[in-house]
Amino acid sequence: MIMIMLFSMISGRCIHSVLVGLLCLVIASAICCSSVGSSSILCMENERHALLQFKQSIVDESNVLASWGSKKDCCTWRGIACNNQTGHVMTLNLSYNSSDDYISAEAPLRGEIDPSLLELRNLNYLDLSFNDFGGMIPKFFGSLSQLKELKLAYANFDGSVPPKIGNLSNLHTLDLSGNYFIPLENLEWLSHLSSLRSLNMSEVDLSKIVNWPQSLSKLTSLMELQLSDCSLPDFNIRSNSVVKNSSTSLQVLDLFYNNLNSSIFYWIANVSSNFIHIGLQGNQLQGPIPDVFKSMLSLASLDLSINQLEGGIPKSFQNLCSLESLTLRSNQLSENIENSIKNLSCAENTLETLDLITCFGGRCQIWHLNGSLPESVGQLSSLEVLSLAQNSLSGVITEAHFLKLSRLQSLAISNNHFSINLSSDWNPPFQLYLLDMSSCKVGPAFPKWILTQTNLAFLYLSNAGIFGSLPDKCWDLFSGIFRLDLSMNQIHGKLPNLSTTSLVFVNLSSNLLSGTLPSFSPMLNGLYLSNNMISGPLSSLCATQIPHLEYVDISENLLSGELPNCWMQFKLLRVLNLGMNKLTGKIPSMLGNLKVISILNLHGNKFSGELPSFENCTELAVVDLGDNNFSGKIPTWIGQSLINLVILRLRANEFNGIIPLTLCRLAIIHFLDLSHNNISGGLPHCLNNISVLADDSVGVNGLSVELVWKGIEIEFGENLEGMRGIDISSNYLVGEIPESITRLTNLISLNLSRNNLTGKLPENFGNMQKLESLDLSRNQISGHIPTSFSSLHFLGVLDLSNNQLSGRIPVSTQLQTFNATKYMGNPGLCGPPLSPNCPGDEATEDDHNKEREHDNDGLISLGFFISTVLGFITGFWIVCGSLLLKSSWRYAYFKFLDNAKDWIYVRAVVYKAKLQRRLQR
Repeated sequence: MIMIMLFSMISGRCIHSVLVGLLCLVIASAICCSSVGSSSILCMENERHALLQFKQSIVDESNVLASWGSKKDCCTWRGIACNNQTGHVMTLNLSYNSSDDYISAEAPLRGEIDPSLLELRNLNYLDLSFNDFGGMIPKFFGSLSQLKELKLAYANFDGSVPPKIGNLSNLHTLDLSGNYFIPLENLEWLSHLSSLRSLNMSEVDLSKIVNWPQSLSKLTSLMELQLSDCSLPDFNIRSNSVVKNSSTSLQVLDLFYNNLNSSIFYWIANVSSNFIHIGLQGNQLQGPIPDVFKSMLSLASLDLSINQLEGGIPKSFQNLCSLESLTLRSNQLSENIENSIKNLSCAENTLETLDLITCFGGRCQIWHLNGSLPESVGQLSSLEVLSLAQNSLSGVITEAHFLKLSRLQSLAISNNHFSINLSSDWNPPFQLYLLDMSSCKVGPAFPKWILTQTNLAFLYLSNAGIFGSLPDKCWDLFSGIFRLDLSMNQIHGKLPNLSTTSLVFVNLSSNLLSGTLPSFSPMLNGLYLSNNMISGPLSSLCATQIPHLEYVDISENLLSGELPNCWMQFKLLRVLNLGMNKLTGKIPSMLGNLKVISILNLHGNKFSGELPSFENCTELAVVDLGDNNFSGKIPTWIGQSLINLVILRLRANEFNGIIPLTLCRLAIIHFLDLSHNNISGGLPHCLNNISVLADDSVGVNGLSVELVWKGIEIEFGENLEGMRGIDISSNYLVGEIPESITRLTNLISLNLSRNNLTGKLPENFGNMQKLESLDLSRNQISGHIPTSFSSLHFLGVLDLSNNQLSGRIPVSTQLQTFNATKYMGNPGLCGPPLSPNCPGDEATEDDHNKEREHDNDGLISLGFFISTVLGFITGFWIVCGSLLLKSSWRYAYFKFLDNAKDWIYVRAVVYKAKLQRRLQR
């Protein structure tokens, strides 16, 4: 017992000491480990030095790499990640969009990439995307043997891709998309990347790689392949059997915007059956959709849009039970939609997007997808997007079509022949983000069920047959909408204050809205109120700061007063159309500070005074100031500064002076209209410098303007591309039409009528063979119509009346088809269709005949004399010589004469006796 007690006492003290010792040991160990751990996360000195050397070679205008060098531990530097145990740099991520704060940087990195990166021997992730390095990809990248991911997208590299990239055997992700490499000659270097799982070479020119399927067949681990917009050449599947079953692991395939035909379908079917996503939009796919997808049971997304596919959705799609998104927009499908929807029955619980719309890039075309929308659409319970716009669908849309569409967010059925029959008290099962029922029969009243859609951001009900005033609650709903289009209806009422809304785009054109302009949302980008009855001044447009406003069209209203002087706040304004109103006064000079404006239309008002300078508005493409009271000379700066002008329309004003020669610098002008002014002087001899009228080198898109074309005012939009015209009619021009004008070989319309032009028409007028309309009437032009006019085969409008032309109208397939009034008023002009013959045609013919007869008499007298003499001598010696030399002939001849004499005598006696007997009776 004593021993035990002693041991217990000793043990107690020892245990206490031991515990204290252990505690100290744990603390010391923790401090030691902390110290060791702290030192282990510090990057290696050689790697730190390599990174700083790399930084020195880079131009960093925005100081993105400010943290590099400010701290000793490079593992804490921006874009750097290290191994927690070894401290080696593993990641270098300097992608321009790698973080939100980097996106806000003023400029991306640029400069040369220093080979010092070779010191980062353990680097397995390198991302330099979206910078501006330029030059070739450094060859030493092929020596970074531990790399697993190499991302160089949109980094402005050019030249060729170093084949040494193929040495990176550990690489599983390679992104070279969006650079400016020269067309690659081969892809053999890819075959060594046996571990590659993701390859993105989109926007890299592969047009010379005719064997690209064989090259890719060696990448047996590939799961994701993106070769979009690579100009991939087409191929025939029959000659590429080598690619069969080459990559059963491939799941994601993007080949959109290439030159592939329908053979690609069969290549895809042979490559893999494990696809999750396939993108083939924007190729040359034709014919019906083949049955190549039936075994792709995992397919979730299929995009075949912007091709020339025909027919409908094939029956094989009944196997695609995992399908979530099907996009077939902009094709030529013609099947009954009910059959197509039926073939998607297996995906009714998974299909989220069904896009059969045909609009792309702002342009739409009508499909022939027909029939009525089946009510079975309402059973697609997972559907989030339904796009059927721009088809030939018809029938009535009822609540049954939306029965189970509780997840529907986007509904686009515009430009069909649908009649919307939804009860006013209907409570939809969905909350839409986008609703487009334009050109469907929605009205006459504004649908009340739309007021339940509190999540709406986009509402399009253009040309929907809506009449009357809108409910007050509509404007409460609209306050949260971004884009609103109620144009081409019959909506009455006044616009409320819109300054507190979220509206970015408003189109209420072609309605019956009245009252004055309200204040608008400060977020507004586009405002379209044309063809209404809005009156009053424009001052409310200035009431709210609208810094993002780009498009304003309030034409064809009743606006009055002068233009406000607040245009400096609209620095982004691109389109200003205030035409056909009652605006007055002078144009404020501040309007000339809109540096990005491209369309300025003030026609059909009562503006006066001289034009302010628009020299700073160098982006102007359309200037229409016609039908006003502007005065003064046409400014020379128009031709000096507005070199992008496509339309210049100054007609029906009071401009005077001569046409400035600087207008000849408007090299891409399509239509020049200076008509109905007080312009004097002669036509410039330099008009042939307008290159777009002399050749087809320049095009124009996206503009719309009203022009007087062939005597009729017509609005031209997309077809403005083909318009080429000059109209300087109804002025006081003098002098001759310059020969240089005949070099405008693309000119389609020329109107110089109602001036004081003199002289003769240029002989080479027929060089302008594309002319469809020519009016030179009411001038003092003299001389004949050049025979080259016969080459003007496309003339549909011609007027040469009331000049001093003379001579015969040239004969051609066109000139004789015009009414005679188009040639009248030219005293010396003649010939069809003006007259059958020219004056003096008959007299000239008689004189010609007499002269010919006189010439013939002289010839006959001389000929007759010579022939008679020669004939007599020849005949005499032939007959008489023969009789003298041949006695038998002489005997026969005289015997013939005796017999002939006797026969004549007998016949005369008999005839005399018969005659006497008849007389005696």
